[in-house]
Amino acid sequence: MEPSLTTAARERLVRRGLWLAGLTIAWNVAEAVVAVGAGIAAGSIALIAFGFDSMIEVLSAFVVTWQFRGELRGGFDEDRERRALGLIAVTFFILAAYVVVESTRDLAAGGGGTGTSAVGIVLAAVSLVVMPALAWAKWRTAARLGSPTLRADSHETLLCSWLSAALLGGLVVNAAFGWWWSDAVAALIIAALAAREGVEAWRGADVD
Repeated sequence: MEPSLTTAARERLVRRGLWLAGLTIAWNVAEAVVAVGAGIAAGSIALIAFGFDSMIEVLSAFVVTWQFRGELRGGFDEDRERRALGLIAVTFFILAAYVVVESTRDLAAGGGGTGTSAVGIVLAAVSLVVMPALAWAKWRTAARLGSPTLRADSHETLLCSWLSAALLGGLVVNAAFGWWWSDAVAALIIAALAAREGVEAWRGADVD
């Protein structure tokens, strides 16, 4: 925790964190619906994985909500903070495992069913604008609070920005050149980033 914060100031920051978590949930539910629908229509593993990641972000935001609501009710609890970090780490690992399995299967099958998706390209581009701003707002709030949980969640939101870039690149290359494998490669980039962030969050839960 940040020792210089007054109780009132900390409570305001916690409520800001809750508001950011709520915004994350609303955005990512909508994003997941669009991404999964467009991914199924185009046969795009990367798009479906992106939608699945959006739901993982929703779970992460719910963990932040649980942590901060608990603090508002009963004050800061270090054990609850560690449990929250551990739960966020698990969401990263679930995402990485899912994407590796689906991408490997797609590559092995030759990717014949993968099509292009204009909706997916637009979604990735919009997400590439929204997610960095949301991640930055979370990171600043986490830094002032000294909250490892919100900091890990901000990293997960930033990961969505990287995923958006990987997804956008894969979809554009596939649309322009017909390189079906670029979709699976983009999805594997998603998995690698998710696994790395999961390890960092897990280490944070052990240390903090």
